[in-house]
Amino acid sequence: MNESVFKKIRNEQFKGKVVTAEEAASWIKNGMKLGMSGFTRAGDAKVIPMALVERAKTEKFKVDVYTGASLGPEVDQHMAEAGIINKRLPFQADKGIRNKINADEVTYVDQHLSHTAEQVRQGIVGPIDFAIIEALAITEDGLIIPTTSVGNSAIFVQEAKHVIIELNVSHPEGLEGMHDIYTPAKQGEREPIPMSKASDRLGAIGIAVDPEKVMGIVVSTDLDAPSTIVPPDEETATIANHLINFLRGEIKAGRLTESLAPLQSGVGSVANAVFAGFLDSEFKDLEVYSEVLQDAVFDLIDAGKVKFASGCSITLAEEKGKQVYGELEKYRDKLVLRPQEISNHPEIIRRLGLISINTALECDIYGNVNSTHVSGTRMMNGIGGSGDFARNSRLGIFVTKSYAKGGKISSIVPFVSHVDHTEHDVDVLVTEQGIADLRGLAPKERVELIIENCAHPDYRPQLRAYFTEAVAQTGGHQTPHILEKAFSWHTNLAKNGTMLEAVLQDQK
Repeated sequence: MNESVFKKIRNEQFKGKVVTAEEAASWIKNGMKLGMSGFTRAGDAKVIPMALVERAKTEKFKVDVYTGASLGPEVDQHMAEAGIINKRLPFQADKGIRNKINADEVTYVDQHLSHTAEQVRQGIVGPIDFAIIEALAITEDGLIIPTTSVGNSAIFVQEAKHVIIELNVSHPEGLEGMHDIYTPAKQGEREPIPMSKASDRLGAIGIAVDPEKVMGIVVSTDLDAPSTIVPPDEETATIANHLINFLRGEIKAGRLTESLAPLQSGVGSVANAVFAGFLDSEFKDLEVYSEVLQDAVFDLIDAGKVKFASGCSITLAEEKGKQVYGELEKYRDKLVLRPQEISNHPEIIRRLGLISINTALECDIYGNVNSTHVSGTRMMNGIGGSGDFARNSRLGIFVTKSYAKGGKISSIVPFVSHVDHTEHDVDVLVTEQGIADLRGLAPKERVELIIENCAHPDYRPQLRAYFTEAVAQTGGHQTPHILEKAFSWHTNLAKNGTMLEAVLQDQK
């Protein structure tokens, strides 16, 4: 054992457990269920998955893979392409596994990210054969110190039959002390979660583990795969401006103060770009209470706009990662990483009164949102934490560009092809066209607001024509629809490659 590894294993009971990735992978048998660390390409196990991929070249086997959220390419690309994954939950974001899911080669369970831990605790998900957890260190008192995410690692370690630790010696030592591991008791036996502000600490700096459950420790030097977000563009900057103007109106109305309320932002380029819009605003002393802390959060900390950020993972583009991890000390008193059961917990979200900003694939004229399925059938990534936050936040905001594929697809449609967030959980819609505040409005009152403020001009006549015909045919009703035409835009896209009606295409 070299000196760098020796320093990171500070409990004598663990020092004799170091094995190779190949030996650890040999313990994993066909049909097993694996609980793996990682949340959105951060803090995931890396060398054991690749040892399993290598083993799959000579042996056929499949395993179920449970995680916090999406992982890096070692699992969601390479393991999927090797045919190792039978079932996957609760979230993924890699094209490789997405293709396998939509080809019916991988079974996928899409879950609210706050729900997985409870289902593991109750034995609905599982039983877990192995928890495979990336760690920065093992402390003197036997705590596993996570790396760049917490996700579901704590509950996996608690409930799994066996634990394998991937000790990653390449992550910065400054991460130790940034984690806050708090695990609720069983339902019916638990106390209120003692948190009243984003900076509160509730638990330990690491994950408690029975040394007898730890079968092996595998040394790793592989860093996290960098984030794939793209920089803000003109349209996402416009979306951000619309949102910031809306928040100014909320302050003027007395519903918010100058420091707003704790902010949550979903993963992805659009949400990150919208967060980046706060850089040039007057807002300061902001708090973030979110899942993934992306580039924009650290830009806002650097600019003195954000005073504290709570999340369950740090996911950064390559250059931003070099900067942040190269000077981690300056963020130590401004960050905490928690289990997703806590970061996404409805009790905390409601108590703190969050402003929640998440991304939609499409919205309909009544305010329902589809976050997951292209044309109602093809899975993209999953619902993630957007449902946890939208339903329980002070403000549930969804952002999207008004169109896609060069205008062939409208993001505002008569009826969403898959409902992830009902009209009851959607307070505000924002596109580059404008903003629709849906609070306090009945379904028919929302229609013109959404069409005029959020839909692309090319699609507004079609949307109005649909609604007018629906009202005429139904005699009004609470939510007028023509069922025969509700998904005609999606069928037209499938047949003709566009949602635009033929007459409008001719005019264009």
